[in-house]
Parts: sequence; C-alpha cells; structure tokens
Amino acid sequence: MPAMIFVNLPVRDLPATMAYYKALGFDHNPQFTDETAASIVISDTIFVMALTYDKFRQFSSNPIPDAHSQTGALYALTRDSRADVDAIAEAALKAGGRETREAQDLGFMYSRAIADLDGHVWEYFHMDMSEVPPG
Repeated sequence: MPAMIFVNLPVRDLPATMAYYKALGFDHNPQFTDETAASIVISDTIFVMALTYDKFRQFSSNPIPDAHSQTGALYALTRDSRADVDAIAEAALKAGGRETREAQDLGFMYSRAIADLDGHVWEYFHMDMSEVPPG
C-alpha cells in the first residue's frame, strides 16, 4: 500500500470550507465527514481533514495559530502543467481565496500561492524535471 498523507487543518466554517475545496475540484469522502470534520479528497493518497476548532483541539493542546497572520506550514501541491496551476489558482480566487505573492516562474518550475478561507497557504506548482538545473 502506498503511503498516504492526511493534512489536518483547523477551520472556522466547515460548510464554507467544503464548498471552497469543491470549487477547486475536490470532493469529500462522506465516510469520514460529519458536522465536526470533512475528509477532502485531493488524490488517492492525499487528503485534507478540515476540522472545526473544537475537533482540532482533540488532537493538540497547543494554541491554534491564526493562519491569516502566522505561518505554521505551506502546503505544496503539484499540477500537471502551468495551465493547470493557473486554473486551480483562479478557481481558488473565485471561491474566496487570496493570492499571497505573485506567480513565480523559475523556468523549470512555475508556482502560485493561494491562501484558503482560513489563511492556510497552498502552493500550486508545476515542475519540468527535464529542465531542472544540475545540482
């Protein structure tokens, strides 16, 4: 079985978060979704667990940082092309996301950074491995 990743994110408004990620083309798994949590399916091996603050606090006693003003992590997600990067970024902006910096074009890699409704920053990127400079 391939390794799976579940990114657990605290969210203030679970229905709005579910609508936001649906607008980006991601469905949720109803088996792991209730009024306190939603399992957002990114791929067969990548999931976002959107958790209400009360639910999130069941997993960590640390304070929940305000992602609008503090950065605890950046989440990078590949796309198949530059056009796909732009498409998901534009969908995110239309759904209420906020671009946190200008698009970066390094030649071999193109990316855009969008904060979701709760301020969690997703970096959508495409990398052409055949163009990566020798290290």
